[in-house]
Amino acid sequence: MEKIPKLLILLLMMSSCSSTETQKNIYPSSSSNMNENYPKRTFLALGDSYTIGASVDEKDRWSLQLIDLLKTNFNFTKHDIVAQTGWTTSELTDAIKARKLTDQYDMVSLLIGVNNQYRGQSVDTYRVEFKELLNTSIKFAKNDAKKVIVLSIPDWGKSPFAKGEDKQRIATEIDKFNTVAKEECVKANIVFIDITELTRNNLDATMFAIDGLHYSGKMHQLWAREAVKTVTEILR
Repeated sequence: MEKIPKLLILLLMMSSCSSTETQKNIYPSSSSNMNENYPKRTFLALGDSYTIGASVDEKDRWSLQLIDLLKTNFNFTKHDIVAQTGWTTSELTDAIKARKLTDQYDMVSLLIGVNNQYRGQSVDTYRVEFKELLNTSIKFAKNDAKKVIVLSIPDWGKSPFAKGEDKQRIATEIDKFNTVAKEECVKANIVFIDITELTRNNLDATMFAIDGLHYSGKMHQLWAREAVKTVTEILR
């Protein structure tokens, strides 16, 4: 019997035990002291395990931490997530179509591609499917590309779980996927935020979740802080 790679085993296990997120998250109760006169905003996050925050508490997801950083200037009344561990670009696209989502948002984020890289899919295929997801994101963002942000793919090769893997190959391949994503963002006039380097430098055990593969709330916070200035400017 063919040996199943350990990463695929973990991805499949976590995918089966974590539900797909298509929830409508009203901002947590901690926001009750926010000035209700602040501009009301809505946020949709699209992606995979990095968006859903595999192995971390809901409050530690980067998108919710971003909202927390923004609460002094904005009143988020809705935060939706469409993401699941293990999803590739095509699977995210299929999920969006299956749900027939029609809501419009003031901000849409997209973080997708690590599973394309892991499964050995071509960057050419990724380009086509990623471009479709960009167009879909723009539609959700009231047909305004300036309300969409894309986060780069983290480098899982630096994780404890990748011990024994060809880390240089992983890094090189992820760079190729990120190059494609950035190129398509430039063409579409969409902001591309590089968080990959944050997953390659100054790492310690506290940056990783208990599974040793995904990231802790501490790393998610770094992503949120990397995005906050850009998002503030966009929302204004």
